[in-house]
Amino acid sequence: MPVEFPILQGGRPGCPLPDDASPPSPGPDAPHAIEAQPHRWYTTNLIGVPAHVLASRAFNEHPVPLHIAGTREAHGGLFALLERCNSLNEAQDVFEHYLSIAFGLQHLPAATQDKAEARRWRSSWRRLLQGWGMDANGPAGAVLKGWVESRFGLVPLFHKARLERFPSPAWVAYVEEKACSRYHSNCIHQQLDLLYEFSQWALIRFGVPNQPDGPHLRLWRGSTRCEEQLVAGQLQDRQCTVRLNSLASFTMSRDEAGCFGDWVLEVQVPRCKLLVWPGLLPGHVLHGELEVLAIGGDYPVQARCL
Repeated sequence: MPVEFPILQGGRPGCPLPDDASPPSPGPDAPHAIEAQPHRWYTTNLIGVPAHVLASRAFNEHPVPLHIAGTREAHGGLFALLERCNSLNEAQDVFEHYLSIAFGLQHLPAATQDKAEARRWRSSWRRLLQGWGMDANGPAGAVLKGWVESRFGLVPLFHKARLERFPSPAWVAYVEEKACSRYHSNCIHQQLDLLYEFSQWALIRFGVPNQPDGPHLRLWRGSTRCEEQLVAGQLQDRQCTVRLNSLASFTMSRDEAGCFGDWVLEVQVPRCKLLVWPGLLPGHVLHGELEVLAIGGDYPVQARCL
């Protein structure tokens, strides 16, 4: 992959600027200018793929398997038990039981707890996903976006408002909410690491129910902000590229996507970017039965106006 080098401002080496020349104005590539533009940040991650590559259209068209470093190694017992499962339902029970013990999520009789313990709020992956389902721009959504930022290196583009400049009131609100102790506690990032790895394991072992195999899953997304998300092409041409938030919701139903915006986007989402999909988890988790939660980036889409 070619490496882009910054263009130096000012005169050539050995050819200083004249005494009466004014200092060059800082360009968009100046360090302080880049610091103020979060969408140009490249942060470290735990998956071994540079963040700007992971977010690119090229990666989304030609994905490779992803793993969060150290997660399967630290919880080898869980994945050894999963390998013995003969069905997805059996694997679900093993996963939920393991996390309930590892992170103290099991419900204990009130008689066995003191008053302080009974009042304690234990953050869990399930409560976090249910919070996202109620409001993706609430504290639960901020914690999930913070997890994506930490593990995958992708900076969010939107949380209650567009996160365009740093610092800004929108960024301060996002940072405050992603550190909210109501959801960001009880090793919540480690819980989400296991959820992602379980998702990837289940995709390989059992696949998505009633869907063909392959590196991508065809999904739909309704939007009223397509013009803001457009990075290449024209919506009217139907074939274009949009930049989605670091964590985005999709649906497996085209009709359901039409309930969420004037434009319906058909997207081929890499399976390696799927965090939650229908059938993965027992019980009610997200807002819709066919909702899918996936890592964002630049996606080629087919757009249709309703």
